[in-house]
Amino acid sequence: MSRTSSSAAENQVLAVIGSGRARSRREISSILGLSASTVSQHVQSLLAQGLIAEGEARGSTGGRRARELQLAGETDRLGAIDLGGGHARLAVLPRGGALGETSEITVDLRVGAEAVLERCIEEIRSLAKGQTLAGIGVALPGPVDPETHGVVSPSRMPGWAGRDIAALVERLTGAPAVVENDANAMALGEHFARTPHADSSVTVKAGTAIGSGIVIGGSVYRGAGGVAGDITHTRVAAAHQFPCSCGNLGCLETVSSGAALVRLLQNEGVEVATTQEVLSLVRDGHPRATALARSAGHHLGEVLCAVVNFFNPSAIYLGGSLSSLEPFVSALRSEIYEGSHPLMTRDLTIAPAALGADASLVGVSRQINEHLARLTRG
Repeated sequence: MSRTSSSAAENQVLAVIGSGRARSRREISSILGLSASTVSQHVQSLLAQGLIAEGEARGSTGGRRARELQLAGETDRLGAIDLGGGHARLAVLPRGGALGETSEITVDLRVGAEAVLERCIEEIRSLAKGQTLAGIGVALPGPVDPETHGVVSPSRMPGWAGRDIAALVERLTGAPAVVENDANAMALGEHFARTPHADSSVTVKAGTAIGSGIVIGGSVYRGAGGVAGDITHTRVAAAHQFPCSCGNLGCLETVSSGAALVRLLQNEGVEVATTQEVLSLVRDGHPRATALARSAGHHLGEVLCAVVNFFNPSAIYLGGSLSSLEPFVSALRSEIYEGSHPLMTRDLTIAPAALGADASLVGVSRQINEHLARLTRG
C-alpha cells in the first residue's frame, strides 16, 4: 500500500473514531470494510502519532477485553445548534461522546444571522460552564451550499443570504465550525441511531415546514447542487391554486406542512396561530383539524411513494411535530404501501424518528467531530 493510500485510510479510521461511530477495531473493520490486520496497522500508526488514545476496557464478548479507542484530547467540548423557524435547540458534548445538557431558546430568524447566532453562542457558553469549545456544529432550516457554507434561497431568513455561516460562527467563537441543512443533520442522526444501520435511508422532517435528508452508505447524499432531498417544493395536484414562498404554485409545503394547516384552518374561521395549536386541536379530536392532518399525510405520502419507487430505500424515518399525529402518519403509510410496487416495500422499514428533538443535534455533532478529526490529521 502506498503512503498516499495509507494516509487516506488512516483519515477514514480517524473520522469514524472521532464521530463516535466506532470505538473498537472490530467496529472500524465493519464500518470501513477493512481487514482486521489492516485496521490494526492503521490504529497502531495513529496511536504512535498521538492522534488517538486507548481508554477504559470495553465489555468483552469473549477473550481479552478490548480497550476503547478515542481521540486524543477528547475532554474538549463541542457545541451543537439546531435552528428552527422560531426556536433554537442547543447542546454541549464531549468530542466523540453523546449529547450532554440541552437547552431550547426562542429566536427570530428575521433579525439576521449575526444577532441569532450571537444569542445561540451565548447560551452554548452557558451550557459549557467555562469549558473551552473545540468546535461548533450548526443545523440550519434551509438548503445549505456545501461550498459557500451559506443558506440557499432563504425565503424565511432575511439577512442570511450570501453569508458564510461557518466563517461567522468561527469569528464569534474562535473555534472551527460546520453548517448543515437541518433535515440532512436529522437524517444522519437517525441513520446511525439504530443497529444494524440501514444501507440507505430517507428521513422526513414534517413540522412547520417539510424537509428530508438522504443517507447512503453512511454519508449524506447531496446531489449535483448540494440540495438533494428537498421535497418541499415538489408539485402536488391538490395544491395547484396555492402560492408557495418559493414563488411557484402547488408545492407540497402549501398543503402538508404545519404552516399550511394553520393557514387552511384560519381560512375556515378556526382560531389558530401556530403548528403547536394545530397539534393540540388534532389530539383533542377537532374534526376539521383532524381531517386536514389526514389530508396532509396523504399528500406527503404521495410524494414519498414516488421517492420509494424511484430510490428503493431500506428505511424511511419520520420526524418533526406532525409525525406525532396518528391520522397524519396512518394516511402517509397507507399512501406509500398502496402506491408503491410490492418489491419496493417488501423490506422497507417505516418508523418514527428514534432521537426526537435531538436528531439534528446528534447529526451535526457527528459532522463537527469528523471535521475536527480531519483538521487534526491535516
